[in-house]
Amino acid sequence: MENRELVQMMENRETPVYFYDMALLADTLDKAIASAGQYGYRLHYAMKANHNGKILQTMSSRGVGADCVSGNEVKAALENGFLPGDIVFAGVGKTDREIKFALETGIFAFNCESLQEVEIINQMAEEMGVRAGIFLRLNPDIDAYTHDKITTGRAENKFGLPMGQMQSFLHRRKDFNNIEWLGLHFHIGSQITDMVVFENLCQRINKIQDLLEDSGILLPHLNVGGGLGIDYENLETGRITDFESYFETFHRNLKLRAGQQLHFEPGRSLVAQSGILLSRVLFTKAGLEKQFVIIDASMTDLLRPALYGAVHKIENLSRQEGNSTVYEVAGPVCESSDVFAKNVVLPQTGRGDILAIYSTGAYGQVMSSTYNMRNPAETVYSDEIKVAVKKAG
Repeated sequence: MENRELVQMMENRETPVYFYDMALLADTLDKAIASAGQYGYRLHYAMKANHNGKILQTMSSRGVGADCVSGNEVKAALENGFLPGDIVFAGVGKTDREIKFALETGIFAFNCESLQEVEIINQMAEEMGVRAGIFLRLNPDIDAYTHDKITTGRAENKFGLPMGQMQSFLHRRKDFNNIEWLGLHFHIGSQITDMVVFENLCQRINKIQDLLEDSGILLPHLNVGGGLGIDYENLETGRITDFESYFETFHRNLKLRAGQQLHFEPGRSLVAQSGILLSRVLFTKAGLEKQFVIIDASMTDLLRPALYGAVHKIENLSRQEGNSTVYEVAGPVCESSDVFAKNVVLPQTGRGDILAIYSTGAYGQVMSSTYNMRNPAETVYSDEIKVAVKKAG
């Protein structure tokens, strides 16, 4: 939708609002699926990015699998059209109840992150009379050169098994009678935009596969996780991530064995750009050296700037022209960290203007809270707005 249409849509609505461009989401999915399909790669959507029901239904309707990190995500995946055989269950701290539910459901695989987890899953599977498919998640000690709080593949991160512990698993693997070892899993971080990082991962996996092959082990699957970043600044040219270069990087650098299936777990790159957080200006105020814009959205609606120092593009939809002013855009929550952007240039902004905070479809609405007893933001979808306008006509 154009800016003018968004402003008109907001005239009689309370804010803040999470608006989802479903056409852009569909185009992004089509591009990702087509790019991965050139090489026969399998996609599992990382639900932690956005578990909104309509988004999940859009994913499952296109045959994408689900990457879950909690029992409730597994349940939501099933309720929104994902088949059990397309679900992988990751996470460094799965509870017994979650493991049992996943085993009862018959999911495709667990991404296991410790030897003790393998032992527990094998024991529970034996008690239930079933077999559990697993991927062994290894920590390849690769720096993703991204934000420290979203790096997951270095030696002392809490995720995965250190490389040295793989030998312990190999020595014991025949003891796990109710485990089917499907493959290896890797995930080295998020918001990675340098393809060299993925090239490094491929080289590390190649060496591991060579070692396994020397021991007579050929695994049917590999899972390289997700982590592909988006362009938060250049929305005109970066609305859809360059999936072709991403998948081509793995095709060129990763040496798959005959018949080996490669899996990916994209999240942010599929959904981030389709989401916009719309907020209304409550007040403007002058500090000693700053000009403040206080909006009705807060860190309870979008935590990333306060948590990571993340930067999202902000635009005044109500005023496209006029004298520009440098503002600090802040929310109403009683925390100094409730700031969306400092030194952002906007047309001279006033009370009642509608601001758009872009690229919030991933790790936005799903991380919201009710801190300060705030109400959750409303959700609006572009296709439903169009239907409503058509009916009204």
